[in-house]
Amino acid sequence: MYSPEQENISTSSSTKVPVKYGELIVLGYNGSLPNGDRGRRKSRFALCKRPKANGVKPSTVHVSCSPQAEKAISNKDQHSISYTLSRVQTVVVEYTHDSNTDMFQIGRSTESPIDFVVTDTVAGSQSNSDTQSVQSTISRFACRIICQRSPPHTTRIYAAGFDPSKNIFLGEKAAKWKTSDGQMDGLTTNGVLVMHPRNGFTQDSKPGVWREISLCGNVFTLRETRSAQQRGKMVLSESQELVDGSLIDLCGATLLWRTAEGLSRTPTLKHLEALRQEINAARPQCPVGFNTLAFPSMRRKDLPPDEKQPWVYLRCGHVHGYHDWGNHQEAREGRLRECPMCRAKGPYVPLWLGCEAGFYLDAAPPTHAFDPCGHVCSEKTAAFWSQIPLPHGTHTFHAACPFCAQQLSSEHSYVRLIFQGPLD
Repeated sequence: MYSPEQENISTSSSTKVPVKYGELIVLGYNGSLPNGDRGRRKSRFALCKRPKANGVKPSTVHVSCSPQAEKAISNKDQHSISYTLSRVQTVVVEYTHDSNTDMFQIGRSTESPIDFVVTDTVAGSQSNSDTQSVQSTISRFACRIICQRSPPHTTRIYAAGFDPSKNIFLGEKAAKWKTSDGQMDGLTTNGVLVMHPRNGFTQDSKPGVWREISLCGNVFTLRETRSAQQRGKMVLSESQELVDGSLIDLCGATLLWRTAEGLSRTPTLKHLEALRQEINAARPQCPVGFNTLAFPSMRRKDLPPDEKQPWVYLRCGHVHGYHDWGNHQEAREGRLRECPMCRAKGPYVPLWLGCEAGFYLDAAPPTHAFDPCGHVCSEKTAAFWSQIPLPHGTHTFHAACPFCAQQLSSEHSYVRLIFQGPLD
């Protein structure tokens, strides 16, 4: 995996390095997909300025089944959105080329119009095969992102993407309506939700409010459930413009938007590796077995724990090596164990470093672990993600570890790690 450092070279025409607008990072993957990143299916996707603009903007509106409407739908070179109002009435909005913008499309489909293929995230899954049995709720052509080609490269999100014949069809049952200026607008089946954090993606970040984005990029309060027919209220004071740290939920996967500028302030993979080596150089010891502990290299993050792997008692934060005793009768079924240092009873899990640098709010050392998964990151990063309510299913929200998507414990969502130094 590359580091933002290598990617964030802003451009001049002489270097021919493309301008990067930003990156989309899928929550729940710690640096790469379980079976490896391949082609357009990967855990993070860079949006760069295209050699030639491919953006589109709305132009002519055709009502009902007029010859012009039929022509717009059947023309493979013409982008259009069709709103089916009834069996006899369809409104077709033609879109024309926009030389000032670049368009990127995201969805589950592997067809060519999709730039970034996203599949359902299964919390804590170790391989893509774990996700195949799940009936996907992500739309095949879920959303499109439009970036201004000239600075400040404003980036906007719209629900639904154009299919291979450059059409978007909104069926009879989909939520749709006529706007005050005579245009049409609508929502996709399971919706595209967006949350902009307050104070950006910084150490002062606070969760924002989840909103739904329409096909025309208007902002609405959430429907009662994801696919309810009734739209929410329009929120005129908010925009569909993505900011550093905006979260996009596609009902099955949540993406984090990082601007190129935001990524330039984010720790690099090299920096995280240096922090890992620093912890290991301090030679933390197991207070019971007195063996030296070491975090495995980032390349080993998907392998089973080895004998040097640090483990933690999540109730108290005491770090040990793996040992078999202290396994209480009532806990043998689960993973509840008593800490030999302080007698606190709770889950006992291996620790793994958070390797996806884009999820970090700062470059501070990894001192805290999420409960119950044991992913380790900086305190500010753990505090931020533990207060973000992420959509789950069709109408619930809960905080989750950004590195594995596992739901966090409602009692203690993260814990400070207590390492024992060497005795010599």
